[in-house]
Amino acid sequence: MDLNKSVGFALRKITTEQFAIIEDAFIEGKIINLNTGFTFGINRKSNIVVVMSKISFEQKNKPFIILEVGCHFEIDENTWKSFKEGKSFLFPREFITHLSMLTIGTVRGVLHAKTEN
Repeated sequence: MDLNKSVGFALRKITTEQFAIIEDAFIEGKIINLNTGFTFGINRKSNIVVVMSKISFEQKNKPFIILEVGCHFEIDENTWKSFKEGKSFLFPREFITHLSMLTIGTVRGVLHAKTEN
């Protein structure tokens, strides 16, 4: 696939897979660690790429906030076909990085909405 070619896609759904606040695990004034991770999936029938991002805020290896969000992106039909290689799919790194950054922005919004009060 030509890396300069635009990729048609749309965010079709946002899911909050997991959210928890464990108040007893938080200790005021102690160092906080942030762990992040991504998982990826596809729905071949719907031309959907799912980017899941999980974050946890921890102290002493014990999480006090856990959040996992999924962004479901629908890929334009012609672009979807260009990613197909035999029985597999190969997505350009730049494209997956872009979807991941959009997902992180979404995670930030969900975290704000869940913790603003």
